[in-house]
Amino acid sequence: MSVEFYRHQLGEAEAVEWRKVLEGAFLTLGPQVAAFERALGEYLVRGRESQAAPHVVGTNSCSMGLLLALRALDVGEGDEVITTPMTFASTTNAILLAGATPVLVDVEPATGLIDPARVEAAATKRTKAIMPVHLYGQLADMRALVDIARRHNLRIIEDSAHGIEIERDGVRPGELSDAAVFSFYATKNMTCGDGGAVVTKNSDVADRLRRLRNHGVSKSASDRHGGTYQHWDLIELGYKANLTDLDASLLRVQLPKAEEKRAARESIVKRYELELLRRVPALREASPQGVPGLIERRGRGSHHLFTIHAPPAKRDALLTHLGKRGIGTAVNYRAIHLLTYLQDRLHLPRGTFPIAEEIGDRTISIPMFPTLSESAQDEVIEAVAQGFTAS
Repeated sequence: MSVEFYRHQLGEAEAVEWRKVLEGAFLTLGPQVAAFERALGEYLVRGRESQAAPHVVGTNSCSMGLLLALRALDVGEGDEVITTPMTFASTTNAILLAGATPVLVDVEPATGLIDPARVEAAATKRTKAIMPVHLYGQLADMRALVDIARRHNLRIIEDSAHGIEIERDGVRPGELSDAAVFSFYATKNMTCGDGGAVVTKNSDVADRLRRLRNHGVSKSASDRHGGTYQHWDLIELGYKANLTDLDASLLRVQLPKAEEKRAARESIVKRYELELLRRVPALREASPQGVPGLIERRGRGSHHLFTIHAPPAKRDALLTHLGKRGIGTAVNYRAIHLLTYLQDRLHLPRGTFPIAEEIGDRTISIPMFPTLSESAQDEVIEAVAQGFTAS
């Protein structure tokens, strides 16, 4: 590719810490995992000296973290979980794997975030939880969702795969909810290739999360290490879903750089917006559903992705044009209820969620990472402008 869609920022500092793990006794669920969990909890309450850090439980992916959070909060067979069709498969997969039913509601046209008014309208006696998705690294309206949850006695599990850095209305991930789940997948702002974490303020939930991530047994290998042998017990059915020390060592080094890299991405976002609006006047035009050409920002974003919206009839042609120019792209996301498995499982035809469907038909994610140069960004902008004209 002439301009890659994403380029990781791992380097020698991460390699040094990784090698230290190889020289130690533990490769998994050892001191590096515990150190990273403490550091992430402290990061989430930075600048708030009076606020206790949440419990953090490292997992092998955000997807498993979502499932563990549902299990730890006793969401399962016969329950409904309200979520959004503008998300990746892991969100609904976790709900289904827990034995619950995903109930989708449409999104706000300006942001693509779950619409709180539609959440309340969808709540029934079977509803057990709300799972908002912080799309593109923008926090959903957590204050409104918490009010709804309190009125209907619901749990909230945040799918915060798109960032740890988010803040809106003075709220950060995990601050008002029962749990929030992060991703450290290969293309995320902070990565170890694959990995995740669940945060919660509830110590009992945290204890159960730690048990569920390790088969459901009472003691991990590190708990049993260093003294006389201790028998362990199988308490409940769990999973092999823990973060490893190798992964944690990579993440712990990146955490102090999170704010610096977020600022770099924000500069790229501002330049994209300024130049694209100047070069591509069509981005100022709204669709019939009121979906803008550029997503409107709310609060302090992580800027995990930068998306533009093309007319649905021209979107795929623009993707092809950009690919031929060597510009890396992605689609985040097609409305999930239109994918084959969920069509067969949920029976929600096209037209059920018109705003999410239009966003899914229009969206293109273009290159975004902290070291994206201005010359590379100019190349992307020129290709997009030419593609809009050609299509």
